[in-house]
Amino acid sequence: MRQENPVTIAEIGTANRDIAALMAEMGEKARAAAVTLAGIPTKQKDAGLLCAAMVVRANIDDILEANGKDMAAAREKGLSGAMLDRLMLDEKRVEAMAKGIEEIAALPDPVGAKIAEWDRPNGLHIERVRTPLGVIGIIYESRPNVTADAGALCIKSGNAAILRGGSESTHSSRVIHASLVEGLLASNLPEAALQLVPTTDRAAVGEMLKGLNGAIDVIVPRGGKSLVARVQAEARVPVFAHLEGICHVYVDKDADLEMARHIVMNAKLRRTGVCGAAETLLVDQACAETHLGPLVKDLIEAGCEVRGDAIAQRADPRVKAATEADWSTEYLEAIIAVRVVKGVEEAMRHIATHGSHHTEAIVTANQATADRFLATVDSAIVLHNASTQFADGGEFGMGAEIGIATGKFHARGPVGVEQLTSFKYVVRGTGQTRP
Repeated sequence: MRQENPVTIAEIGTANRDIAALMAEMGEKARAAAVTLAGIPTKQKDAGLLCAAMVVRANIDDILEANGKDMAAAREKGLSGAMLDRLMLDEKRVEAMAKGIEEIAALPDPVGAKIAEWDRPNGLHIERVRTPLGVIGIIYESRPNVTADAGALCIKSGNAAILRGGSESTHSSRVIHASLVEGLLASNLPEAALQLVPTTDRAAVGEMLKGLNGAIDVIVPRGGKSLVARVQAEARVPVFAHLEGICHVYVDKDADLEMARHIVMNAKLRRTGVCGAAETLLVDQACAETHLGPLVKDLIEAGCEVRGDAIAQRADPRVKAATEADWSTEYLEAIIAVRVVKGVEEAMRHIATHGSHHTEAIVTANQATADRFLATVDSAIVLHNASTQFADGGEFGMGAEIGIATGKFHARGPVGVEQLTSFKYVVRGTGQTRP
């Protein structure tokens, strides 16, 4: 069923083309598609997405075959276990991808929604209405599912997308992209609304960061620290991103021990390579005698290396001595730093000093302590009695996410369809003029 789009995925002749010209052409097509897409009815967008999900399922063999090529090449390059986990697709993950597209289609359409409205004494009626951002540039590395998630989110929110996947996932991304385009075309949506950069040349990234002559409205990087740092340093357009996911779990003196054990294990080890994985465990000194030992034992016996302070080392001789750098490290593997703190205030100071404003959790039965933590910690996501691995747009009911943003733009935390819109003021009058 797969159709290949000669404009967006064919490599024939690309090596002989000027990258700047290629990218400028993609930008022009994306801008034109965005204008068209902004006025397309919700039912038509949803039909295209549902068809795309159907095609993804139908093409599962092709997707897995392509992913097998990517995985083999990645192993030859010696990619880390975390990178391989991000790259790998299986039947379950492909089905989750298709289901995610369907969930995005089922979401309320943010475009045209009234955020607020009011009347002025002179009779003017003013509405604040959601509008698409325009063209979203997504630069990502080893996660092929980003092709589907980001593409579907952009279409649902009325935005065109230019996708630049990493060389590690090039085969997987092409097949997934072709499947999405086939679904869009079946519903007469503009083909250029979802384009995949056809070259792995890094010069294409540089052109995107320049904005493609004003075509790109927002850049979203999904990848390692070096990629995100480059995007944040060089981009000439707004960026939705997070540099690191140094996430904390604080176990308070009033925490239920069994609950804390389950949460800590899940937060660290469910998937160690995701940005919502806990990297530091903070334990209240007041419960260290009863809670610290079991928490550390669980982690170590599950294969997690624990690097701790002097108290943590005394609790279990297998704990390695933590260095100052460990408190500010995003491991993305089965390693965790453990520190004992004097209550919630010191825990919050530690997070403010060493955290990355991504996701933090408190485990406690004391509602007042929880409320203090939730109100004070300045991170995009804060949780009470829940794992940090819920830091995900799909888990938030957004269908999927285009990324997690830790800045202070209007998009903070999971960036879903609503966050991919801006707004404009619609003013209706009856002939009023300003004196």
